[in-house]
Amino acid sequence: MGQSDLEVLIDMGFERPRAELAVKKSGGLQGALNWLEENQDKPLEELQAAAAAAAEDEEEGGPSIATLEGADAKSLLCKECGKRFRNKELASYHASKTDHTDFEESTEEIAPLTEEEKKARLEELRQKMLEKKANKALEEKEEAKRNEKIRQKSTKEVQDIKEELARKEQIKEAEKKRQEKLADIEAKKRIKDKIEADKQERKRKAEEAKAAREGRAIQAPAAPVVAASAPRAAVSHNEARLRLQLPSGNVVKTFPADTTLFEVAAQLEAENGKPVTSFSMNYPRKTFSSGVDFGQTLKEAGLVPSAVLIIK
Repeated sequence: MGQSDLEVLIDMGFERPRAELAVKKSGGLQGALNWLEENQDKPLEELQAAAAAAAEDEEEGGPSIATLEGADAKSLLCKECGKRFRNKELASYHASKTDHTDFEESTEEIAPLTEEEKKARLEELRQKMLEKKANKALEEKEEAKRNEKIRQKSTKEVQDIKEELARKEQIKEAEKKRQEKLADIEAKKRIKDKIEADKQERKRKAEEAKAAREGRAIQAPAAPVVAASAPRAAVSHNEARLRLQLPSGNVVKTFPADTTLFEVAAQLEAENGKPVTSFSMNYPRKTFSSGVDFGQTLKEAGLVPSAVLIIK
């Protein structure tokens, strides 16, 4: 027993509700194929709603082709382009697509497709469906590529921002430690100066008391010693001249004395593209390690006014 028109359409890959609508609208395989081709881009819900509305119109007494022209009316003819349609639904769809409005009923019946024509039409529809699926798959692939590029760009930008924030935080932390150490040194110096001042005051009072007992005049403190020592105390070096032994060769750089080892390492990394993990001295033998000693200034590390460092 041969397959019905509905079964043929389902075997071709059409969903059952759409195939049922096509057969119901056209009444045969040829008309169904035409209807499916013309309505392939419309959603199923829209087609079902239109079919329900047409059914209500017919129940209310809407005229059909046969009632308009009598029992001999077999088709509708578009007088503007000459196309024939099996029923008014197909004619209405044609009118919506082309804006053609001049139709007339005809007693000429649309000839059914031959077996060869049916096979050719089925193959044509299969090819169109395959082409449509292939184009859709290609569009989805291109869209996925664009989305992946956007995701990768976003991820890289976020990572760069995180790295920059971490670097700034390290510099900020190193500067904070340096300031704390400077404040500690200043506090110790003030205490030491106060102790020295108290010692000199006690010595002065003791000398005054001794002079009073001996009945002699009190001599003023010798000023030359203070005058001679003052310039020596004022001597300071504001820069450090460093000879840096790198894997690529030796370079000489000058930095302010309050520059931290972390800042020197950051500058070398920016210039050479390699991170600095430690600075070493042969004499006196000493190593400054990253994360431990890089918060020290060049002055605190004893590298002022000059030093030779081995970079690792």
